[in-house]
Amino acid sequence: MIQWSPTHRPLERRPGGARKIQAAPPLILSLSFIAIILLGTLLLKIPAATTESITWVQSLFTATSAVTVTGLVVVDTGTAFTPLGQSIIAVLIQLGGLGLMTFAVVTLVAVGSKISFLQQSALKEAFNQTDTASLVSTAKGVLLFAFIVESLGIVILTLYWLPDMGWQKSLFHAFFYTISAFNNAGFALSADSLMPYVSDPTINIVITALFITGGLGFSVWLDIVKKRRWRTLSSYSKAMLSATLIINIVALLLIYAIEYNNPATLASLDTLGKWLAAWFQAVTPRTAGFNTLDIGQMKDASVTLMLLLMFIGGGSMSTASGIKLVTFMVLLLATYNYFRRDPAPTLFNRTIKPETVTKALALTLISLGVTWIAIFLLSITEHNAAFSDIVFEAVSALGTVGLSRGLTGNLSQPGEFIIILLMYAGRLGPLTLAYFLASPRQRRVRYPEARLPIG
Repeated sequence: MIQWSPTHRPLERRPGGARKIQAAPPLILSLSFIAIILLGTLLLKIPAATTESITWVQSLFTATSAVTVTGLVVVDTGTAFTPLGQSIIAVLIQLGGLGLMTFAVVTLVAVGSKISFLQQSALKEAFNQTDTASLVSTAKGVLLFAFIVESLGIVILTLYWLPDMGWQKSLFHAFFYTISAFNNAGFALSADSLMPYVSDPTINIVITALFITGGLGFSVWLDIVKKRRWRTLSSYSKAMLSATLIINIVALLLIYAIEYNNPATLASLDTLGKWLAAWFQAVTPRTAGFNTLDIGQMKDASVTLMLLLMFIGGGSMSTASGIKLVTFMVLLLATYNYFRRDPAPTLFNRTIKPETVTKALALTLISLGVTWIAIFLLSITEHNAAFSDIVFEAVSALGTVGLSRGLTGNLSQPGEFIIILLMYAGRLGPLTLAYFLASPRQRRVRYPEARLPIG
């Protein structure tokens, strides 16, 4: 999810009095995503990319889902697309997951070009950083880290699938699933995702390790590499690591307890299989998109828990989306602080600024508003679908998760466009879109404070 500081001014006054229009970072990032989506749409319409003809809307939906690293599909990736088409999808996932700006800055540096001030501004928003000096090293670090992790994933999965698939097929499967998992995309080469591997320790461990690693955020891993000690890590890194551990364990125990006696999910598995399946479904809703259990057969309590996990998402500057885990933590701490009547919330002996709390509230409220509007519109366009399936689809799309209870393939054309817009908004970030649509301005007149009763 990309965020933007409201202090950026899109207009600059020239000495002569004329106005020079500058593209704001949100506009640059928005248009770059649109450009890649449109290019992907064209490439996926190439006859050699598909096994059978697909419509322009289906191509646009697939390209958007790949670039926004969502994983929702209206046509089966494994059967509708040729290896060329699947490779195009993988490249779109990589561009969308690591960020187009990351590749752009490394390419510019490689060819000896200088990065302009405007490009630096866009990069700061893409990386969610305030320090311009470290942008190039951060971009290089992101690509190096992704290369190392993905290489390990490809090697392990290739060796695992080699006895059954042979070198060529196992290598391609490993390449595709590693890219999809690390970037939290959830695209699979079979219609039932990873359900055949529900009790397989290797697939469960490797795939979850990949998307948890990508979902933590590159800033956390770079911080760990540089500082290496818990006490010297930034407050953000400590918060992400602690919260990820807690939320994953809590979700694991809840899914295990809820689904334990469900004959359609865990009941038929052995003890190890139950724990592996519960673990996978506990951690995948935070934007990964794979599934080893039939989501449509899970109990309502599990689905409700997954809705919360999808809405929360992963870490900033990561391959995940959602409102972000630290945003959720800030809201909890601010609420707890209000009840205690403390002057300001704190996190690991650091005070959380009021602006941070306000930003977290704004982001959450906008996300809830966008979700509600989407659910309302989908209830009109998909009037034959179950309401729970509509809610699940909308939250999954905005959180760029990719999980579905079977509605995606049955969407009407208006419904497909609604989901396309949701996936785009979820990857770009509702707060970024809000700033983009409503240019911020500073008030020159201050009014007396109003006392308003709340609650």
